[in-house]
Amino acid sequence: MSLLGGSQWQGQVCSGGWRAGGGGTRPVISPSTGEEIATVGMASPSDIAEAAALASVAQREWAAQPYTDRAAVMRRVGDLWHAHAEEITGWLMRETGAIGPFGGFQIMTSAEECYEAAALASAPYGELLRTHDPRLSMARRRPVGIVGVIAPFNVPTILSIRAVAPALALGNAVILKPDPRTSVSGGAVIAELFAEAGLPSGLLHVLPGGADVGEALVADPLVRVVAFTGSTRAGRAVAEVAAKHLKRVHLELGGNSALLVLDDVDVDAASSVGAWGSFAHQGQVCMTTGRHLVMSSIADEYVAALAARADHLPVGDPTTGQVALGPVIDAGQRDKIHGLVTDTVAAGARLAAGGTYEGLFYRPTVLDNVPTAAPAYCEEVFGPVAPVVRVDSIEDAIRLAKDTEYGLSLGILTRDVMRGMEIADQIPAGLVHINDQTINDEAVIPFGGVLSSGTGSRHGGVQANLDAFTDTQWVTMRGTLPQYPF
Repeated sequence: MSLLGGSQWQGQVCSGGWRAGGGGTRPVISPSTGEEIATVGMASPSDIAEAAALASVAQREWAAQPYTDRAAVMRRVGDLWHAHAEEITGWLMRETGAIGPFGGFQIMTSAEECYEAAALASAPYGELLRTHDPRLSMARRRPVGIVGVIAPFNVPTILSIRAVAPALALGNAVILKPDPRTSVSGGAVIAELFAEAGLPSGLLHVLPGGADVGEALVADPLVRVVAFTGSTRAGRAVAEVAAKHLKRVHLELGGNSALLVLDDVDVDAASSVGAWGSFAHQGQVCMTTGRHLVMSSIADEYVAALAARADHLPVGDPTTGQVALGPVIDAGQRDKIHGLVTDTVAAGARLAAGGTYEGLFYRPTVLDNVPTAAPAYCEEVFGPVAPVVRVDSIEDAIRLAKDTEYGLSLGILTRDVMRGMEIADQIPAGLVHINDQTINDEAVIPFGGVLSSGTGSRHGGVQANLDAFTDTQWVTMRGTLPQYPF
């Protein structure tokens, strides 16, 4: 049975059922073909207020239900990701430009997020505290109420469900604002999966919209926690609005992650690791390897091997055959990527591979001898670009790796893993991978960056999710009334 085979979601938003949004409609355009493949509804700021009012009522009933009921819904959603895998993969390929295997990875991880959320529903939710008074003292976790989730275009199922599922499992309601460019796979799919799994109406609202809708979501007084994934620039704006309303905001932001390639590695194998880190999903991943810091003694060999891999990677429409890279999301993103590449070459870098495009299909690109002041080195490219900088010592590599506002992911390639750990201890990062590239994710791990990459680990793992989506309440109980001096 088809998940999105009916027309009820076309041109609609999900808020207590599928209905017309206040922001009209928007066509969904395939970045591969330029064809319109669907129509989605767009929300207005007033839709946020209406959704929050509905969610507030539904959340109280949901939180009062046995945890087993919430866990059962999460398990069913996990199963439904797999049951509808082929259909959802098709949407991911057409709407986001993901190649088939990456679509499959998203579905597998999204299902795991739901299974982990099911287990979260039964996790211990408090602790007994010592007290010098004759009473029972405890701290318990309570749902915050309504969680706002703002998700990006690049990996829409995972980056939505990793907040939606645990928030619901812990007894909250959720208002999800997916990126309008991917609001089928990042929004409509999720709404239909939860409906099919039996989630009561009013608990999950899917409201695609622009910046005004996002601001309304962050500012709404009934929304107490906001989980945002996106650029650092937008994250700062979200945090500013949230601060005015004294509410928690969990930010997973951009990165410019470094891969340190030491001179004791197998260079050909290292080039494979580096290629995946920079070119996977067209470089449209927050953890993408944005800087290759390579020891000078092996740099020529590494660059040659990396460029050869880039030159042999097929780029094209993921639905038409076996390709390694699909399209970038839109012309604006393509032009940004190309501008960073051309400006970096103009600044003195050597173009070792790529640097060209057809339509939205950007060739995997290798830049050698990149000046550390060049745009493609300093900025998050969010495209299939591998800037290589040669370093003469480990100290130079550490210095350059630290010289960034970001602190998301770090990769270190070396035969000496203990030396790798010593290096990692000197470089701020939320995620560290010794002998692997910078793109890694699992449903069970605490995920998050530091510095301008975010507010730390707020996604994944029992403790991180409890911290993110519950409030701690102190409770005491006495058997008899105490006596006071007045």
